[in-house]
Amino acid sequence: MEGQHFSQIIATLGQKYGDKTAICSRKNTGDEWTALKWSNFEKQVSIIAKALLEYGVSEFDRIGQFSQNMAENLIVDFAVFANRSVIVPMYATSSVPQVEFIVNDAEIQLIFVGDQIQYNVAIEVLKNSKVLKKIVVFDNNVVLANNESSMYYTDLLAMGIKSSKHFEVENRQNAAAEEDLACILYTSGTTGNPKGVMMPHSCFIEAMRIHKIRLTSVTDKDTSIAFLPLSHVFERTWSYFCIVKGVTIYINLKPIEIQQTLKEIRPTLMCAVPRFWEKVYAGVQENISKMSPFKKGIVTWAVETGKKHNLDYLRKGLKPDIFLSLKYKIADKLIFSKVKETIGIENANLLPAAGARLSDEITLFMRSIGVPITYGYGLTESTATVCCFDYTDYEIGTVGSIMPDVQVKIGEENEILLKGKTIFPGYYKNEAANKAAFTADGWFRTGDAGSIKGNVLIMSERLKDLFKTSNGKYVAPQEIETRLGMDRFIDQVATIGDERNFVTAIIVPSIPAMEEYAKQNNLKYETVDDLLASEAIYKMYEERIAKLQAGMANYEMIKKFRFIKRGFSIESGELTNTLKMKRVIIMQKYKSLINEMYAEKHN
Repeated sequence: MEGQHFSQIIATLGQKYGDKTAICSRKNTGDEWTALKWSNFEKQVSIIAKALLEYGVSEFDRIGQFSQNMAENLIVDFAVFANRSVIVPMYATSSVPQVEFIVNDAEIQLIFVGDQIQYNVAIEVLKNSKVLKKIVVFDNNVVLANNESSMYYTDLLAMGIKSSKHFEVENRQNAAAEEDLACILYTSGTTGNPKGVMMPHSCFIEAMRIHKIRLTSVTDKDTSIAFLPLSHVFERTWSYFCIVKGVTIYINLKPIEIQQTLKEIRPTLMCAVPRFWEKVYAGVQENISKMSPFKKGIVTWAVETGKKHNLDYLRKGLKPDIFLSLKYKIADKLIFSKVKETIGIENANLLPAAGARLSDEITLFMRSIGVPITYGYGLTESTATVCCFDYTDYEIGTVGSIMPDVQVKIGEENEILLKGKTIFPGYYKNEAANKAAFTADGWFRTGDAGSIKGNVLIMSERLKDLFKTSNGKYVAPQEIETRLGMDRFIDQVATIGDERNFVTAIIVPSIPAMEEYAKQNNLKYETVDDLLASEAIYKMYEERIAKLQAGMANYEMIKKFRFIKRGFSIESGELTNTLKMKRVIIMQKYKSLINEMYAEKHN
């Protein structure tokens, strides 16, 4: 089955696994999980593939998918692949202009949507679009505004059940080639319109092959939670890998439900972005801060024991001696097991983390207590993983060793350059972007800076995010924001300083943590605004920030900051759909606060 085309792979896996559960999903929080067996997964893919052909979908047509995570997402993906057509996923949080741009750019005639919110957006797009003709709705509770242009997914299923076009679909499957386009994934850029990353089947086939080589502990006995959006390359490629390996996938419908889902499923696998682990770490540290000095001493001993056992020995492929093993078992029973059970990750086999910078402090802590975070680096354009931690010999402070057969070198300004079968061929209908993205000899320019030590990649900064102070010093805001993001008193932070003479920040504080601090320290206040204006609160944050930035250069230190009550969000336009900050928007929106900081004198 090695390297089999995605147009046919579900049929092969369906025959192999039969009554084994492929996907579990549910409509609402608290509902019972519904299991989709492999035999039924195969059957539904076949039915929808025939229905798409009945509808008139041609080879290479682009089919839109605009939904939160649902089992239907994966069924539709492989039905589209069976028709030799192209899937174009969109983030469930996308606005009318964002969906409209993608629909028109990719010339999407048919789009699948999830719930009422996405349907309403799609209807608005349909009103003005010259290309969009049909909307298929996954949720039967959605109220349809137009029965001519809209239909339920169940109606499409009924169409496929009646269809006799099995052989026509089979002919398309047999004609499918590795160079056929599988997906167009539009990157949610921090500036300008998104770019459509063309991903042929060859990219996914190669990604499956090299992940099988690297991630040898993943088997069909594992369970994984699809937590990140399936419209993101990380979750999409990971879920495809889980499918290929026969892993049972639990679909997490809404991101806010993940804590409950984890405790219910207690999975062995789950990919997540660093922000998830920052929140987990902040929660653990908050609990530790409330302990008595005696208990704090036990935790410190346990973490040190875990560090020695897991990093000084197991990481290096060494066997711990009997005394260290015994101490580790005690530490695990007293501390580690309880922490992992509280989160729901006590069964974890592998927990990939990527998408942004992950603090070394968090990685070290989690690995010390036995949480198998597998930190890595990749892009949409590289079909996710370029490198990741190996089972042994991984180095904290790096993004892991380079994946098999992925070529990496360092170019001008220390830019990371890539080549290989997982690297995309170009952006859809965007020659200007393609010209800028590749060197003359065909290396993809990532826009990230780093260095290579042996086969290990070390990330330094995002070149496009670097800003230069008026004193000529370059500052990497991500490094500062990653450090501050670990603090339980800070929810979000945006660093400012481009062409300014010192660095400042806009901080979204954790209001509950701030209120708790005020109560403990007898700070009188009537409203949250009173707290945000409190000199005592400002001084407390100032001291915490100084500690978090310890060891950084003076020109990188935050000299002033301002609090805002409302966090940065996708809806307000301050974050992309992948939760990256749109710094230009933030600078514009908080211009008066920023100017106020620079108008004041500072020491």
